[in-house]
Amino acid sequence: MSGHSKWSTIKHKKAASDAKRGKVFTRLAKEITIAAREGGGDPNGNTALRLAVAKAKEANMPKDNIERSIKRGTGEIEGGELIDAIYEAYAPHSVGILIEVVTDNRNRAIADVRHAVTKYGGNMAAAGAVSWQFTRKGYISISQEVDQDELFMVAAEAGADDVQFNSDVAEIYVALESFRAVQEALEAAGYKMDESSLIYDPNSPVTLSQSESLQVMNLIEHIEDLDDVQNVYSALELSDETIAAMEAA
Repeated sequence: MSGHSKWSTIKHKKAASDAKRGKVFTRLAKEITIAAREGGGDPNGNTALRLAVAKAKEANMPKDNIERSIKRGTGEIEGGELIDAIYEAYAPHSVGILIEVVTDNRNRAIADVRHAVTKYGGNMAAAGAVSWQFTRKGYISISQEVDQDELFMVAAEAGADDVQFNSDVAEIYVALESFRAVQEALEAAGYKMDESSLIYDPNSPVTLSQSESLQVMNLIEHIEDLDDVQNVYSALELSDETIAAMEAA
């Protein structure tokens, strides 16, 4: 299983504790607002928004909050303007990371990110120093039981670059220009997408020892706890042993 889905799985298991801290609603609201801003407020015609709303409902986010987030994205109600930003940094052991931020206060966001990065053993990087290690792609995951050959053909014929099958999830990686076509083809074929989003995929993932990997992931977890941070992407490939140690923590 790829590093992206492994870490996503861990985060999903921790969602309950995140909800208790009230942070998951803030993150979901921003995701809904951004999706509505970029693709319109109708979930039927906006796959990203439809999936964001589904995640919000799964987390028991109140309906009023969901509707307000959509209207904020479409400009129907006032709200602080949300700014998208990507910050580059190095985690311990020189592992490159990209930090995706959605904020209404850029100065606060960069100050919080810089503090967390330096506190937990990393250092900020200049623009372009890390981003070349990643490629922007569409990412889709499907956890329902599927016929692997059929899913592969549907995705590949629509333009997917890679389809990976693991014990409990199918992962589809797509070039940006084919992302919408693959989404539509999968929906038309009856597949339920658990996640469908744009990610930064590492070109050459690095492998570290378990203790070194845990140091990197400790930094990433603390960065992801920041209110303005939506996602963190790293060039680290997580081993099964490291995953087991993180889940046991």
